[in-house]
Amino acid sequence: MTATRLLAKLEDFRLLPFFVVISMAIGIGIGKVLSISDFALTPPIDAIKAIAGGTFVLSVPSAISLGVPIGLFAMMYPAMTNVRLGEVGAAFRSPRQLGVVLLFNYLVAPFLMLGLANVFVSDPELHTGLVLYGLAPCIAMVIIFTFLAKGNTPMALVFVALNSVAQMLLIPVYARLLIGNVNFDVLVVFESVVLYLGLPLLLGVLTRLAVTRRGGEAAMERLKPGLNTLSILGLLFTLIVMFSLKGDLILQRPGIVMEMAIPMTLFFTVMFFMVLFIGSRLGFSYRDAVAVAFNATGRDFEIAIAIAITAFSPTVALATVVGPLIEVPVMLALVWAAMRLSKRWFGEPVVGADRSVVPESLPM
Repeated sequence: MTATRLLAKLEDFRLLPFFVVISMAIGIGIGKVLSISDFALTPPIDAIKAIAGGTFVLSVPSAISLGVPIGLFAMMYPAMTNVRLGEVGAAFRSPRQLGVVLLFNYLVAPFLMLGLANVFVSDPELHTGLVLYGLAPCIAMVIIFTFLAKGNTPMALVFVALNSVAQMLLIPVYARLLIGNVNFDVLVVFESVVLYLGLPLLLGVLTRLAVTRRGGEAAMERLKPGLNTLSILGLLFTLIVMFSLKGDLILQRPGIVMEMAIPMTLFFTVMFFMVLFIGSRLGFSYRDAVAVAFNATGRDFEIAIAIAITAFSPTVALATVVGPLIEVPVMLALVWAAMRLSKRWFGEPVVGADRSVVPESLPM
């Protein structure tokens, strides 16, 4: 019964901020004790390649390097089990929603982040890291935020896939325009798409097909509480890992976090509410507007970190690592805010906005 009560508390959306804060504190504590930032961390994709090739050497840094993809998979997989191929096809036929996403991702976001960096960040390397963070639209976590806010997950998936292709072409252009001469391997973008999006999507769709073939939609409904809990646990685990990676530096140099926190919080807040409001004025449904807003707001921290490590100084890399430590809590706050605004802006009250449950899976 104790385990059941604990799982129920994890699904209580009002308590999620407390679990988030606890996870962040645990991560910082781990980072402080182990001084993880002193380790030469193996990039997650390289660690997975080493496992596949039989050359993986188990150590504290190599094990920690696998934490982020494991946590992201646990977050993403439950959302992907809700994807119906028919709904994905319908999302492709949403040109206005797609137009808003592309407009804000490629004509607004990079320049808004540049402007905020110019105003709030004086250190040239932190400035470069912040601008770099604003270049790439998110390819993974926006799906889980859309899922938690009861948005249109299939639509979010389609937009993420299109952004994944677009950014392979456009990131080098924007990096050259806003930062200067930057050389990096675009294969990194492709590998990240496969790891953080393709794998959970494939397994999620296969799970749905297998379960519904055996027991119909009723069987899938019975799995939803467990899948929702897995998603929340994945989120909390990811927070612990990310904060542990730089926990000692956060305590040693809190000024860096604060200097990055102000412009990044402003960026995510302004982008999200601007796009959500525009969606309401254009007549989008709540589910569509949430998918559009999160896709236009979230940033691809995996790509930003990979580029910073390979093409810039450690300080620039540190700036991009601090990014998701700020982004995830802010985006969770935006999930709550979107649900609270659903009735006022869209006339569509959302179950979970004023009650104690984590948003349920999308309507079937």
